[in-house]
Amino acid sequence: MPPLQEPLVIGIAGGSGSGKTTVANVILQRVGAHRIAYLPHDAYYRELIHLPPVQRAQINFDHPDSLETDLLMRDILQLKKWQSIQLPIYDFTTHSRTNQTIPVEPQRVILVEGILIFAERSLRELFDVKIFVDTDSDLRLIRRLQRDITERGRTTEMVIKQYLSTVRPMHLEFVEPSKRYADVIIPEGGLNTVAMDMVIARIESLLNNEDDNR
Repeated sequence: MPPLQEPLVIGIAGGSGSGKTTVANVILQRVGAHRIAYLPHDAYYRELIHLPPVQRAQINFDHPDSLETDLLMRDILQLKKWQSIQLPIYDFTTHSRTNQTIPVEPQRVILVEGILIFAERSLRELFDVKIFVDTDSDLRLIRRLQRDITERGRTTEMVIKQYLSTVRPMHLEFVEPSKRYADVIIPEGGLNTVAMDMVIARIESLLNNEDDNR
């Protein structure tokens, strides 16, 4: 039996609310979820259970240091060796990691999504394909408001305060500069059907080339 090919590792970056998850979902649907191991960088926020709730809420969650990127890298490398991992589950309402995990089996494609995944060189170098979702700041803020109020138990005032104090400054310092490392830049994310057609075609081509070389 021929040795298994290394999985294809795809990174999707972009600002908060840019539409990264929509792009990831389009890839999952069209390439096939059964062929993809999906790792959101958000799941790897550091454990803050040792801090009182007030201090947890004051952490800058948009800075690279707030994420346990070393663990994400270890998980990617483990999946590339065709070994399963346990994906952490992070509770955004309490700013803490839960005791539960999600088993993720190795697949033909490893899909990693997060605002800061291109900001650190060691992580960036693990990606075979780097996609940056580029969306206007006003749309990103509106989407973040809708998401954090609906899904994360925040108030409008809390979201705006966090946006002005950390999200926007960290976007300008880390996220926007990382765009230059992208292989593909997609304006408007998953709603850009022409760009998504090209990305899907490229992924399928890479997978088909692997099949032909077996």
